[in-house]
Amino acid sequence: MIRSFLKIAWRNIIKDKGYTFINVTGLAIGMAAAILILLWIKNELTFDRFYTNTDRIYQVYSRDTFDGKPWAWGQTGGPLAPALQKDYPEIEGVTRFTDMSYLLTVGEKRLKTKGAIVDSAFIDIFGLELTNGISENALNQQDGIVISERLAKKLFADTDPVGKMVRLDTLESRVVTAVIKDIPEYSRFKDLDFLMRFKSSELLEWGSSWTANNFRTYVLLKTGTDYNSINSKIKNIITDHTKGTGDLTNAEVFLHPASKWHLFSKSENGELIGGKITTVRLFGLIAILILFIACINFMNLSTARSEKRAKEVGVRKVIGAQKHTLIVQFLAESLLMSVLAGVLALFLVWISLPIFNQLVGYNLFINIASPILCLSLLAFIIFTGLLAGSYPAFFLSSFQPIKVLKGTLHSVSGAFKPRKILVVIQFTVAIVLIISTLIIARQIDYAQNRDTGFSKDQLVFSSLEGNLQKNYELVKHDLINSGAVVSVTKSLSPITQRKSDAWGFSWPESTDKDLQVDFLILSTDADFQSTMGVKILKGRDIDVYKYPTDSTAVLLNEQAVKTMNLKDPVGTIIKRTGEEWHVVGVVNDFIHESPYESIEPAIIQGPASWFNYINYRLSSNKSTEESLQLIEQIFKKYNPVYSFEYTFADDDYYRKFKEEQRSRRLFTIFSGLTIFISCLGLLGLVSYAAEQRSKEIGVRKVLGASVNSIIRLMSSDFIKLVFIAIVIATPIAWWTMNKWLEDFTYRIGVQWWLFVLSGLMAMAIALLTVCFQAVQAARTNPVDSLRDE
Repeated sequence: MIRSFLKIAWRNIIKDKGYTFINVTGLAIGMAAAILILLWIKNELTFDRFYTNTDRIYQVYSRDTFDGKPWAWGQTGGPLAPALQKDYPEIEGVTRFTDMSYLLTVGEKRLKTKGAIVDSAFIDIFGLELTNGISENALNQQDGIVISERLAKKLFADTDPVGKMVRLDTLESRVVTAVIKDIPEYSRFKDLDFLMRFKSSELLEWGSSWTANNFRTYVLLKTGTDYNSINSKIKNIITDHTKGTGDLTNAEVFLHPASKWHLFSKSENGELIGGKITTVRLFGLIAILILFIACINFMNLSTARSEKRAKEVGVRKVIGAQKHTLIVQFLAESLLMSVLAGVLALFLVWISLPIFNQLVGYNLFINIASPILCLSLLAFIIFTGLLAGSYPAFFLSSFQPIKVLKGTLHSVSGAFKPRKILVVIQFTVAIVLIISTLIIARQIDYAQNRDTGFSKDQLVFSSLEGNLQKNYELVKHDLINSGAVVSVTKSLSPITQRKSDAWGFSWPESTDKDLQVDFLILSTDADFQSTMGVKILKGRDIDVYKYPTDSTAVLLNEQAVKTMNLKDPVGTIIKRTGEEWHVVGVVNDFIHESPYESIEPAIIQGPASWFNYINYRLSSNKSTEESLQLIEQIFKKYNPVYSFEYTFADDDYYRKFKEEQRSRRLFTIFSGLTIFISCLGLLGLVSYAAEQRSKEIGVRKVLGASVNSIIRLMSSDFIKLVFIAIVIATPIAWWTMNKWLEDFTYRIGVQWWLFVLSGLMAMAIALLTVCFQAVQAARTNPVDSLRDE
């Protein structure tokens, strides 16, 4: 029985090759696009979920209100971890975590690597697998270091590294106690190449304050512990421990589960309910829409051929065929066509995966050896075939044999037939995507072209590592004298990155409420204005070499002056936790963090407790390449062990748009595919309409109708459908994009001409598609269409 159905289905498929090509191609492109998106979504959903105890691992978050807005962040003070371990028996393990970067040296081999300093429980909490060493001893030694497999191979080749020495930044040595398996790329710890335990001196320096948010803190709850119950218990742990101290705070803490770290990382009203999940949901919807549009093509083309299949259905019913038999037959055809499309789709995925991986920044692949994946793909193909073939199967099997055999079936009439509705739906979706793509592109360009408030061109920064810190003044002197740079300053962070913020500042006439105002913190020794390219609006720049008292000087940006409500800011005394700072100048507002958000108040301090970066502006008198070569020589002179590494500020700034640009490219590609699939279906419908009306067109031409009039006749009905789609799509896109733009403080307005442009684009594309087939029909020799068989 099944074999018979398949043979008949195959015969019908190969009988009309043009119809088959359009249907299989449309389905294949839709399926391939959906598979690519689903692969990406699967990867996003697996982030940080492979740990042995994923369901019991949480990160401790802090929450407080700043400027009247609740805010949550993922850093905590040092004393929190031991207090959680000591006072809450529901917690099985706790570890603090702080990122570090070191130059590791073994013999003549030197590698700049990323790692972390953690507490000894880190490996057990996350269930990291060791290839060498014993997990119980791995992080118990104060002078020990655990390294990754890839780092072990680079430093020690094929020898066992356990027990061997590694030198850190030429300052101290550590003994390798264990080797961990490389952490997968779908983990937040994927770049970790080493782990070290905190030393007592480090905890004393960084971790003695409840309000100095220097660590990420992770906890492992005991099996069966109620997450909400422990959350309510630890909520006020910080305020309870800071009562009556100078570190008084209103901050609360709560636990954030590992399964949500990647997707829910954006604070909205103090809750972690936003983030990448929005993009995942959006592209999931796009995958569904693309597949749905491909299925609509199948439905439309199948029902458009209804008159060709009508007599077949009538004869079969007369000789005794049951309706369910016909349904099975038509579904068999759609399933067979779906299988062909699925094979082609997998081929398209295979050849496009390298390009797609570059776009999304992952190494996605299809593991054909995986039974689960193969079954999933088979289920996907069957589902697509059933979805695409369901309506045609029930439609074609419902024909009444008497009407069919009498020739009274009028399957192509009706103002509101389902086929027309489906065409409208197709183009509505396509137009919504076109409008959305244009608005997303304009929003990104709008933010990207926003005045940054500082000069990015020729501004470069490097890490103050190794001996650069102690030789800074010599390095600065040589850089200026070399003619390669015109200005140098050191800082806590680059002007393009947020590394520190603080609250608890007071100033003349400030209130207790002002203690909760959060300020961005930067630092400088001198020449901040000339190096960063900002403007001094009042007062002067900080210069600790010319003015020794500038060790306690600060610059304010315009937003900080407004926040403090200072009429004459220069000379104002600002206090915080026993420290006093005096304002020496005001600089213009500049973008330090997100270009999509409003500018935050910022304080640029004189010499802070530490500096991390050296910033220098290249001279225009030399080529960039020549300047960098001279700078490298100077760096090597004072810091010979380290390689010369640098970052251009404009490159670092444009990284802020990386995710948005990636989404923009994907949106553009999938919008284009949606239009292509829709037009492919439209092409098929026009070709069948031309075939059905071939005699009418022949008669009209014999009676003197021009080619243009025939084209208008053929295209008018379809263009009306596209126009209706434009009318429907416009309010949908307007509402959707307005909701999307609400997430941005600095945003464009949704302008009417974007909708007009999108509608004209859709109309032009549809018109070209229709006219292509209509011209062919209009140029057909009427003798051929009117000749009696």
